[in-house]
Amino acid sequence: MKKLLYVLLFITTVGQAQTIKQYPEPVTFTAEEDRQNMLDQLGVKAVRRGPSGDEKASNHANYDESLANPFPELPDLLTLKNGKRVTTPAVWWTQRRPEIAEDIEREVYGRLPKNIPSVKWTVVLTEKEFVGFTPVIAKELVGHVDNSEYQLINVDISMTVVTPANAKGPVPVLMMFGRNEMPSPVQPNKEDMLALNNALRELLSKDPKIKEILEKYPAYSPLARISPTFGGPPTREQEIIAAGWGYATIDPASIQADNGQGITRGIIGLVNKGQPRKPDDWGALRAWSWGAARGLDYLETDPLVDSKHIGIEGVSRYGKAALVTLAFEQRFAVGLIASSGKGGTTLHRRVFGEAVENLTGGFYYWMAGNYIKYGASEGKFGAMNGSNIPVDSHELIAMCAPRLTFISYGIPEKGDARWLDQQGSYMATVAAGSVFKLLGVKDIGVSNDYKTEKMPPYNTSMLDGELAWRQHDGGHTDAPNIKYFLEWADKMMKRSLSPGN
Repeated sequence: MKKLLYVLLFITTVGQAQTIKQYPEPVTFTAEEDRQNMLDQLGVKAVRRGPSGDEKASNHANYDESLANPFPELPDLLTLKNGKRVTTPAVWWTQRRPEIAEDIEREVYGRLPKNIPSVKWTVVLTEKEFVGFTPVIAKELVGHVDNSEYQLINVDISMTVVTPANAKGPVPVLMMFGRNEMPSPVQPNKEDMLALNNALRELLSKDPKIKEILEKYPAYSPLARISPTFGGPPTREQEIIAAGWGYATIDPASIQADNGQGITRGIIGLVNKGQPRKPDDWGALRAWSWGAARGLDYLETDPLVDSKHIGIEGVSRYGKAALVTLAFEQRFAVGLIASSGKGGTTLHRRVFGEAVENLTGGFYYWMAGNYIKYGASEGKFGAMNGSNIPVDSHELIAMCAPRLTFISYGIPEKGDARWLDQQGSYMATVAAGSVFKLLGVKDIGVSNDYKTEKMPPYNTSMLDGELAWRQHDGGHTDAPNIKYFLEWADKMMKRSLSPGN
């Protein structure tokens, strides 16, 4: 019998080895090699260099508003490609929005593959913790992506979910792109800490040199309790929890690396079986947004979460990802899009600060390969620029309508650099408002003439509609706007402002 088992084990092992061997090895490119591969696929022979953010550099970015709009005409949101006007919500949903989505996917952010494998979520850890002085339930989760079709790449999405412990029912949750960690892990008590330190000192003492050091300091404890800190302004997380919301943090790096050399790994690499992308394949921004949608899948099953009121948030590059997420995943009810710049809310056609050429250069992997064409000075498509892109950011914002969409920026004086082009984002927000109005909700309360409307002074709250704008007086963060966002979202969702309801 043992012999038979050994034979069966040998056959199984050999079979598994042969299965693994039949997979193509994942391609290992540098970012430069991967980008060149895409240039070759596109027939692009030369690209323009992106401007520098250093205003003293010879190739510094333009910050002269009189030169910022060489291509002032935006694609008309409410005109179909056949020239007919969009006059009803039905035409928007069935004809115009699909036209826009097709162009945005093909030319800007890339398409989701049809064969993306499923994700299985596992709760790794649950603890009762505190955020500030509020008791919470914190859960650490891992979403394992099925890699049975290509076992050489493994993707495990990392997410933490934190909800108020004393809530009277399910609460709205704001999902945030960024570092993923438990808020305040429970610390060992005095007796347990003593036992841990005694065991650690004994283990370390096996090294004679370390033992000598420890003998010099007999009262020293290698491990110490982490004391909570109080005082200072509340954190974003504390404000969210205090308002009766929950939050989730999802780690983009666990979905797709934030670099070009990682494009044949992560979820993009897994689906492509380790091979380079095609020109209309998804980039990192779309991959991160896909991961957020998978996180939403889990949140919809959590009884502590109000599944109808889940939001998405991000700052800077993650602000871009949050906008893409809100536009394409209609189950998200609300978005806080902060300091997102080019590739986010600001207009591609604008020539102010960060340029299309910066995204087609070092950050090409955020976008679809096709996007590189618009930074080309020579190639089979000829020389192209942002004006040749068939869509612009006002259309991505419009795809979020009629859901709650809050556009947030800070001010250059505090570190939210002019590079981000706050004015260009305001113009896009103004233009996008026509679709919110068409769908029967309010925009920021001005005309939709993006050429003439003036950006208001900072700290002006334009929060009376489903589309909202507020430029705070802080830096490259949305923390100063969290309070306004939560109050606005609660009002728009007709939710009681008292925590626990």
